[in-house]
Amino acid sequence: MKKIASSEITPESVYLSRRRFLKGTVFSAMAAALAACSPAVQSQTSAPNSGGQNTPIPNGSALVDERGDPANSYADITSYNNYYEFSQDKDAPAQLAAHLITSPWHVAIGGLVKNPMVVDVEDLRKKYAQEDRIYRLRCVEGWSMVIPWMGFPLSKLLKEVEPTSDAKYVRFQSLLDPKQMPGQNETYFVWPYIEGLRVDEAMNDLAILATGVYGKPLLPQNGAPVRLVVPWKYGFKSIKAIVKIDLVAEMPTSLWMKAAQNEYGFYANVNPEVDHPRWSQSTERRIGENGRRPTLKFNGYDKKVSSLYEGLDLKKWF
Repeated sequence: MKKIASSEITPESVYLSRRRFLKGTVFSAMAAALAACSPAVQSQTSAPNSGGQNTPIPNGSALVDERGDPANSYADITSYNNYYEFSQDKDAPAQLAAHLITSPWHVAIGGLVKNPMVVDVEDLRKKYAQEDRIYRLRCVEGWSMVIPWMGFPLSKLLKEVEPTSDAKYVRFQSLLDPKQMPGQNETYFVWPYIEGLRVDEAMNDLAILATGVYGKPLLPQNGAPVRLVVPWKYGFKSIKAIVKIDLVAEMPTSLWMKAAQNEYGFYANVNPEVDHPRWSQSTERRIGENGRRPTLKFNGYDKKVSSLYEGLDLKKWF
């Protein structure tokens, strides 16, 4: 694995300080405006948990998502991972993935496009401005995190390859390498990991290709060097270690659809009204918190994505 120069990594303390300054400036302006029309302004130094009490923001960070929920710590994000290519144990990928070779890394974009290409992830980082996106990640098993991702909108890359009018879906494929990824020796699943989105979902500004967390390059257990993040869908939709992206006419069959089609549908939208056959989806456990909190439809991003599903029966197309 390519060694990253220390000069290229922003220390977490510096990153958080920068974010505190930026957010402090915004909050100061907001407070001044609110003071004129409100008797009190709620403190931003704590966040509500499922019991209605206040809990400290992890690491004293001022990083919060758009609902005011604090970001999980870097330690949480890099030590508790769903990554079946390595293990079904949440604690194991951090160790098992440590030696995954992630550089050089190329992604092929093709299919029903006018400008197919093969790109190096390092070139993508340089080409597209990396943005901070603090998104919630919700998993089917009932746990969630708030993660300060770094990446760029998937739409930027798709616009460059110019999908044809026949392209209706985007099909993603991850690395297939059982020697590096011991979980791929598990025969229950059909490898490699395949995932998909409709083109209009992929073009939504919330959908990003992530290359970092907390201002640092992704670690292997988090999907290095590039992964999909679709915050209104369950986390298994966020395919890691991407090597291929194809624009296609037919709906892709994902790894999870092949494994258990009655449990995992193509859309994978967070919908508390639709239970998994083996457990309820109505509540979730935020890593780092005690108790559970209500699950939000579309993971709380309904205002930005609900129009994508007008007229679609979300209980049938789950």
